[in-house]
Amino acid sequence: MSTIIDYQNVDVLRKEHVVLKDVSFKVDSGEFIYLIGKVGSGKSSLLKTMYAEVPVTKGEARVFDYDLLQIKRSQIPYLRRSIGIVFQDFQLLFDRSVFENLDFVLAATGWRDKAEREARVDQALRRVGMVKKSYKLPHELSGGEQQRVVIARALLNNPQLIIADEPTGNLDPETGEQIVAQLHDIAADGTAVIIATHNHSLIESFPGTVMHIEGKHLIGK
Repeated sequence: MSTIIDYQNVDVLRKEHVVLKDVSFKVDSGEFIYLIGKVGSGKSSLLKTMYAEVPVTKGEARVFDYDLLQIKRSQIPYLRRSIGIVFQDFQLLFDRSVFENLDFVLAATGWRDKAEREARVDQALRRVGMVKKSYKLPHELSGGEQQRVVIARALLNNPQLIIADEPTGNLDPETGEQIVAQLHDIAADGTAVIIATHNHSLIESFPGTVMHIEGKHLIGK
């Protein structure tokens, strides 16, 4: 088991305002982690530092072999290729089929071989049980099915880390549990998964490491 995230005494700022202070934690490969906190507590900001959308300016922060305080703009796409991101609001292209949504991501991240792209899309959709609906447009799918497609999209580059920001926020409780079960299985296969949520009932159904954000501080871990 290897350490893929290592934060020591990190401050997280948004527009010069301190959102989180002295954040320290480590994440190992295959670990399943809940990031718990109220709306506006800084969960999303912390997650965004991990893929260099929000800069880190204090402390020590490493994701894989990248030093987030020293990372160059040209390195950020390579960092992000090793991270799968699952958004609450899906962010699918509604004028393209499920297959075309995933193929577009691969083409945009440098995969030129069409046959190889097709094989990767097929593999990712099979993992989430959506291969038979690859021809459908997103609006023809339920919310749960759209979120499965988003998870498939996150798996395309065989990431070492999946970040899920409130992945059940737009889903009914039963469908939300199915999505978290899927992510739990992915962690069991060796990919680290971090889920930001304020749904404490999920923790009882799918155990994992819990980190709380309270009063600008990260507690636990």
